Amino acid sequence: MTHKPVFLRARANADIDEALDFYLVEAPEEVEALLESLRDTVERIGRSPGVGSPRYSHELDMPGLRHISTPRFPYLVFYFDTDQRVEVIRVLHQRRDLPDELDAE
Repeated sequence: MTHKPVFLRARANADIDEALDFYLVEAPEEVEALLESLRDTVERIGRSPGVGSPRYSHELDMPGLRHISTPRFPYLVFYFDTDQRVEVIRVLHQRRDLPDELDAE
């Protein structure tokens, strides 16, 4: 399978910034590990875009939406696999109201 470039939409970048801000205050010793976990997850979906679950695609009627969890941290990366690239639309904490957050997309 061919590796695809991964594009993070502005909202996904804002989600990552929000997560990092939280960890900088609450657990600064974990910031580097969180960044590594997010980086690894993004690289994984670039290598294997079909790896994520389509669960919310069906629930929210968003064809093609997939998500995958980050190792060690309670975040989900939501993305679409397009012909040319993978587009990450959100990076959300698992305890958020995911359907509500994603419905705005």
